[in-house]
Amino acid sequence: IEFTVGIMLFPKRQGGLGGRAGLIVKGAGDPRKKVPDLLDFIGNRDWSGALGLLKFQMNMEDIQADSSVMTEKTFWMAYCFMHLGAFQEAVDKLDEHLQQDPDPEVSVWLWKAVCKYGLGLYKEAEECAFRGTTGQLQNRILFHVAHRLGDETQLMNYHQRLTSSVEDQLSLAGMHFLRGHYQEATDLYKRVLLEQRDNTALNIYVALCYYKLDYYDVSLEILSLYLSRHPDSVYAINIKACNHYKLYNGAAAETELKALSAATGTPIGNIDNELIRHNVSVFRNGENALQ
Repeated sequence: IEFTVGIMLFPKRQGGLGGRAGLIVKGAGDPRKKVPDLLDFIGNRDWSGALGLLKFQMNMEDIQADSSVMTEKTFWMAYCFMHLGAFQEAVDKLDEHLQQDPDPEVSVWLWKAVCKYGLGLYKEAEECAFRGTTGQLQNRILFHVAHRLGDETQLMNYHQRLTSSVEDQLSLAGMHFLRGHYQEATDLYKRVLLEQRDNTALNIYVALCYYKLDYYDVSLEILSLYLSRHPDSVYAINIKACNHYKLYNGAAAETELKALSAATGTPIGNIDNELIRHNVSVFRNGENALQ
């Protein structure tokens, strides 16, 4: 589902997104080794690493003395928690801002709405969205909330407000997928890909749609393009395994998950991912299903 929160610059606080420049520390092998800064971690999708750096920075006295920098760090922590799927932790950080800042950012309510949606609290998500900034992101959130609440009248109302922007079209494609309209979703994703050929992540959505349409070979072909660039993608490897399960059997599917096991140094059945654990159980004909 595409809300496309993205990296936002807050109008009242236009500080550098990366915070302080990378620190220089002394090391035995390299006397001036550069410690990765925040954007290095974000660019590498290392959300846990980014959180570790942020926690360290927020304990520094000079940063604690600057309320605007502390606010920026708080938002970045919420951003990282959201990408980890830790929506409650993200909400807690956003609430810190609301409680501590006498003039809170209006956009915080949209971030909070996304988190509430991720937690399945759709009515609360709607209430937060209404308190946020009016615009495309608010409309996309309310569009998907209306679907979850079963309000078809409101859903059509928000649908009519969607624009031709990439974010809105991806949101519409996500809605088609949720409603089982896989061909319509595929057509939209492919249309966006024609305009943004470098947006390789869209191949994951296209591959998933073809999987749902039972075109397993086509799905595998599309996944191979993405995996050639991102061989450690949990989502891509999982879809590939599911395709092999449909085409062959559970043993063939489990073989595809060995890349994740090797990367984490963890047995396949113990990988810390609920979706992977569920699918491993399916591949093994229900083994350990009640654990």
